[in-house]
Amino acid sequence: MSYGVSLGSEKINEIIKETEKVIVGKHDQIVLLYTALLSGGHVLIEDVPGTGKTTLAATLAAVCGLSFKRAQFTPDVMASDITGFNMYNRQKESFEFIEGLAMCNIMLADEINRASPKTQSALLEAMEEGNVTVDGKSYPLPDPFFVVATQNPTGFVGTYPLPEAQLDRFSVRLSLGYPQPSEEIRIISERRGRNPIDDVRAMTDADEMRAMIAGVSEIYVDNKIYSYIVDLTSQTRRLDDVALGASPRASLIISKMAQATAFISGRSYVIPEDVARVFVPVTAHRIALKREAKLADKTAERLLYGILKRTAVPVIDL
Repeated sequence: MSYGVSLGSEKINEIIKETEKVIVGKHDQIVLLYTALLSGGHVLIEDVPGTGKTTLAATLAAVCGLSFKRAQFTPDVMASDITGFNMYNRQKESFEFIEGLAMCNIMLADEINRASPKTQSALLEAMEEGNVTVDGKSYPLPDPFFVVATQNPTGFVGTYPLPEAQLDRFSVRLSLGYPQPSEEIRIISERRGRNPIDDVRAMTDADEMRAMIAGVSEIYVDNKIYSYIVDLTSQTRRLDDVALGASPRASLIISKMAQATAFISGRSYVIPEDVARVFVPVTAHRIALKREAKLADKTAERLLYGILKRTAVPVIDL
């Protein structure tokens, strides 16, 4: 069963407003986060410590009425901490499965770029397949399953860049950034007593969220929109400044994110503006610049905005 666009748009915008009671002055980032959730993807938040990355993930889970677990990634965290493990029960004289941290709806992978490659691969399976494998047996994860991973920028002590294959699994990479002075005053004044998260209402539940995600998948996408998406992503592979262009997975995720954008806007069809809105957040972390481009102070975001500017926008007949 799927959710009607009008009703779904109203509900998700109520959820966004409730989230903004805790996360101050970050409307665009909150919308992008819920867009990724509705599209069935995952989000990587990269920022300096103390800007609200963890609070955002916890607030999302509380507002959506979904189960939430946090994994603090350090070099000694093992893959079994994420997937779970089998333990021998002496009373039953048999092994029983002990659930790992991934058995939840919303998983916060905090400081993901501090973990070992083996732990990273365990999380990758959960993100890509929606299940975990322990001793050759697969266990399905709750539906929906949404990973919000955070990382401090590379260069901080004890951090390492994530490999391109892992970055490609995240629908978007976003940054919260420092708040404005007036917003920071509000943040510290509202936290003198209790945590604002304690006062947010659960606006939905897992069943309703699954229905909305199903509704997003039914949003109409015209063939001209598909051509527009492929035109944009294929240009990233031909840029002189780019060593590694966007993969076909990027095109697929842009399409799904555009559908979710239309859903939030209350439309049953995708327009080119939906694609343009998500193109840079979806693609920027998927392309690798050549060394010469980095030395020339060029950025992936600026190159992608250049592609958007010079690419013809299709006219859709609806």
